[in-house]
Amino acid sequence: MRKIKQNLHPDNIHRFGYDFMLLMKADPALKAFVKPNPYGDLSIDFADSKAVLALNRALLLTYHHIQAWDLPPGHLCPPIPGRADYLYYIRDLFDSEVELIGLDIGTGASGIYPLLGTSLFGWRFLASDIDQKSLKNVAKILTQNPSISNKIELRHQPNASHIFKNILNENEIIDFTVCNPPFHSSAKEAIQGTQRKNRNLKISPRTLNFGGKNNELWCPGGEKKFVSQMIRESLEFKENCTWFTSLISKKDSLPSLIRSVENIGAKYRIVDMSQGHKKSRMLAWSFKQNKKGRR
Repeated sequence: MRKIKQNLHPDNIHRFGYDFMLLMKADPALKAFVKPNPYGDLSIDFADSKAVLALNRALLLTYHHIQAWDLPPGHLCPPIPGRADYLYYIRDLFDSEVELIGLDIGTGASGIYPLLGTSLFGWRFLASDIDQKSLKNVAKILTQNPSISNKIELRHQPNASHIFKNILNENEIIDFTVCNPPFHSSAKEAIQGTQRKNRNLKISPRTLNFGGKNNELWCPGGEKKFVSQMIRESLEFKENCTWFTSLISKKDSLPSLIRSVENIGAKYRIVDMSQGHKKSRMLAWSFKQNKKGRR
């Protein structure tokens, strides 16, 4: 019997755990990685990057009807239930079920937020990234999913020091942003973080079961500096967006980020989220008086 994941959003369609029989029926390729765990339940080896990729592909096909999802070697493989959770909390910021328009900052090679957002809610997305190879992979996925391809527009950010500049046009209006910022502040810190995670999983220190390229895992100053830049730049684009949001992995990053939000005259909300043992939070800020949306 599958256990309900109480820590996920109550509306999250993934909160009932992994139905491996259903997933294997939808995507037979997953069968090669599924076997009983020590408790006798069907599972996969989450230390195996190929198994994790196969599970994600099956989840997207089974529950979101996303065809031919794949990643180039070494790119970040996102946990689907947790990524969906973020979008459910985004939805809670608005008081209607109308189609929203979002900007995914750093969509990566997976394009996971636009794919989930269009599938779950019928939203439209702009998806930006500094890595053209990542955008090319998302474009390849979209060619295999014509029913949603017209809802997602890919935009290349040519300047890594900018976030909204070069992406949002002067009079362009969106409802929200999503962002999973680079967590670590240096390559060394990223390696150490991977080693800690692998020790917890009791796997080889050189194994990367979830992957992640440099721009996905780290940037100078880490998430605190990246989101601080988002906050500063959002002031210039305050008329373009109702809710600016970002995931924050480190609780210690919050105090200075909140001060930055207050210093630019915006209101904010913090939503705690967790999946398994991993805890994070969503920081959302807005300059709008009526922060429930523009419609």
